Amino acid sequence: MRRTVFNEDHEAFRETLRAFIEAEVVPVYDEWFQAGQAPRDFYYKLAELGIFGIRVDEEFGGAGIDSYKFEAVMYEETSRAGVQFGGSGVHVLLGLPYIKMLATDEQKKRFLPKFVSAEEMWALAMTEPGTGSDLAGMKTTAKLSEDGTHYVLNGAKTFITGGVHADRVIVAARTSPSSAEDRRFGISLFAVDTKSEGYSVGRKLDKLGLKTSDTAELAFVDVKVPVEDLLGEENKGFYYLGHNLASERWGIAYGAYAQAKAAVRFAKQYVQERTVFGKPVASFQNTKFELAACQAEVDAAEAVVDRALEALDAGELTPAEAASAKLFATEVAHRVIDRCLQLHGGYGFMNEYPIARLYADNRVNRIYGGTNEIMKSIIAKDMGL
Repeated sequence: MRRTVFNEDHEAFRETLRAFIEAEVVPVYDEWFQAGQAPRDFYYKLAELGIFGIRVDEEFGGAGIDSYKFEAVMYEETSRAGVQFGGSGVHVLLGLPYIKMLATDEQKKRFLPKFVSAEEMWALAMTEPGTGSDLAGMKTTAKLSEDGTHYVLNGAKTFITGGVHADRVIVAARTSPSSAEDRRFGISLFAVDTKSEGYSVGRKLDKLGLKTSDTAELAFVDVKVPVEDLLGEENKGFYYLGHNLASERWGIAYGAYAQAKAAVRFAKQYVQERTVFGKPVASFQNTKFELAACQAEVDAAEAVVDRALEALDAGELTPAEAASAKLFATEVAHRVIDRCLQLHGGYGFMNEYPIARLYADNRVNRIYGGTNEIMKSIIAKDMGL
């Protein structure tokens, strides 16, 4: 089936990006993998390529293209090459929507030019130790000073992707107590400068997968946050977080689909080259049937994520639709990547083969952005159940 989601501009971008990955990422990717993060300087190269400014208005140095389709191409091309762009995905997919939706004109003038140039890399800090998906239960607080010039931030966050290299972090904190009637009330969002006194990065977490994406623990001890760095209105942070979860979950869904598609490519190449009992592995009926079944699942996932992409670009992707896309695509990727690794035999368990890294990288897709159990709850509620 011919895809209609991309046009000539997207395909030209794909060619440029593929060449960039081959020249700038593939040769050094093993070094990043061992180091547990991409180097900070790499983000300047992405900025030069225009990656960070695609959806940013031209007045702030961006391209002014209001579409997620170029990001979709990035998911496909990085997965195809078996690489990642470090923590930069959070910068664009998670950080930018909050700036565009909540920032004042003054804030946009301060934040966006540095966002586009990679002078300031952004991350999002919601999750806290012990709270998981229960955002309403967060304990981090931000209290307004007596003179009204700043907030005093105290607390801790964990599992913060991009947290090691971040220059600005959107931190969710309690500015008012919750009530029995509404536990979600009282959360606000702040664009915190990581150079602030009292701000510290704890452990760089040692993850099962996503090894080149830095993930950290953050701590705040009496961090002074100027009132000018409050994003949106006070106490409405939970609503803002919920509003942007649709795009985040679409991103996870699309990334999972791209990984599944790449897994089939890796497995097909491997079984055509690998010989057992004097014959290529690809010649056995079981191999053909397994890859055919995987391809059918990838085709189905492609239709789902493409439909979600069109809805997202049109501003019509509902929370339930985003949850459904994430649930379906991540479960498909789980099955497909596992079967493709099996076709590699023992070599599939070796990190020198991209399928092994893909297997580890994929596992978190069913956890972050809201676990798949949470996705089922959202879908069921939308069904009136």
